[in-house]
Amino acid sequence: MRIRIVGAGAMGRGIAQWAATAGHTVELCDVRTEAVTAAVDFVRSMLERAVQKGRMSAGDRAAALERLIPLDDPWAPGPDVELVVEAVREDLGTKTEVFGRLERALPATAVFATNTSSLSVTRIAAALKDPTRLAGLHFFNPVPLMKIVEIVPGAATRPEIPPVLTALVESCGHRAVTVADTPGFLVNHAGRGLVTEALALLEEAVGEPADIDRIARDVLGLRMGPFELMDLTGLDVTAAVIDSIWQGFRYADRLRPSFLTPNRVAAGLHGRKTGHGWYAYGPEAPAPAPEPLVTGDADRAVFVHGAAGQDRDAAALRVALAGAGAVVETGDGPSADALVLVPVWGTTVAAAVAGHGLPAGRTFGVDPLPAAGRRRVLAVTPAADPAAARDARAVLARAAENDEPWAVSVVRDTAGSVAQRLLASIVSVAAGIAERSIAAPADIDLAVTAGLGYPVGPLAWGDRIGADRMLELHRALHRTTGDPRHRPSRWVTERAQLGLALTAPGTSPADCTAAASSRDSRDSRDSRDSRDS
Repeated sequence: MRIRIVGAGAMGRGIAQWAATAGHTVELCDVRTEAVTAAVDFVRSMLERAVQKGRMSAGDRAAALERLIPLDDPWAPGPDVELVVEAVREDLGTKTEVFGRLERALPATAVFATNTSSLSVTRIAAALKDPTRLAGLHFFNPVPLMKIVEIVPGAATRPEIPPVLTALVESCGHRAVTVADTPGFLVNHAGRGLVTEALALLEEAVGEPADIDRIARDVLGLRMGPFELMDLTGLDVTAAVIDSIWQGFRYADRLRPSFLTPNRVAAGLHGRKTGHGWYAYGPEAPAPAPEPLVTGDADRAVFVHGAAGQDRDAAALRVALAGAGAVVETGDGPSADALVLVPVWGTTVAAAVAGHGLPAGRTFGVDPLPAAGRRRVLAVTPAADPAAARDARAVLARAAENDEPWAVSVVRDTAGSVAQRLLASIVSVAAGIAERSIAAPADIDLAVTAGLGYPVGPLAWGDRIGADRMLELHRALHRTTGDPRHRPSRWVTERAQLGLALTAPGTSPADCTAAASSRDSRDSRDSRDSRDS
């Protein structure tokens, strides 16, 4: 295939390298000739590095570079061009002007694709004389390494174009997901679950960014915590994406931005690129503060209280602590000096204290969510005795013989604790994408794992917990906080009620219509056969 790429910046040169390496002839152009020269030099250096590392032969490198053709004029005639990929700056006026000029220069048979990450594909196409020829083809940076591409048909896109683009993407070694033309498409939309909830936790002073990041990594198994991720991406970029998706979905509560970000953006605290974001960077930046040492009495007796519906979690915690040599009391209530640990699921420690007459100074919450690493989370209320909290932390840090001790994060009491809130939001936002038919469940999980690096897709993650237990968590968060951001989604609610997996597409009305037509035809044939005999 002969592909013309318009725009020789980071995305354009990455797409050019990807396509030329896969065997396609690539015309790379830009209104700035020097940008094309720099892009070709960059691709050459990347291919040379691949040869040095043994990932490509010298012959394949030479062949790929022969297929990469620099063009001085983006609007040059191209009778053999089959696909145009636009990768210019994220501005609707600029993109529509580019495609307007391309429409006049290239044959009507050429398919147009925009690499937009945030603009409406339909609006870009609307400026064309033939809007049916354009679709979204959204790559992620760096293109050769991020092996996922979003195929986004606009409202007028011809139905045969998305399958053609999908076949192209997959023949070049990447995975393709088809996504409706909606704000944020799929990956950027799904990613809001983590960062918006992390910001909400910070708003409520549940923990510092480092606390929340540690829990995200060690309990949920994420490669980076949400605040580390915002610093890497740039808070200015993250805030703009959050705002645009929230506004695009008509101010949906589940996607609500934080009041914390505008001032930080205005102050230039954008992250790594400015030397300071949620963390400081650079040679003169202070070293990150170490996690506080565990100093309490690990031999103090504990009583594990099973709140309503949490008997299983309480029993598991008792077994784990006893196995680590902790003094675990049994019976109907704690002794006069025992610490009280309450596994909470979408609820607060304060509610357990009030509802069961527990001693406020020595009652603490423990997150029962299975941890990906060796970290437990201790939740403290404003009434907690600091000395008792230190002892509770020491008890939770105990390990069985020959095991590493547990790291223990201390956070403020909140509904569900940190990891539950983050996971509930990740699953809930993905469920909202599924219930709106923005993308198929399998595509949601594929795109999120490939595009965001989560250890498992959000819907499959919810299935690991169980649809019924996820619904219980969402309901408890909504009931405890009163915040509509936690309102259970229809997708999770129905699947929990019906015994379906969150990853199951389920039956649609169209499925029933097709099945009925097929059955009616079969019944009609059977009837005719019976009469003939």
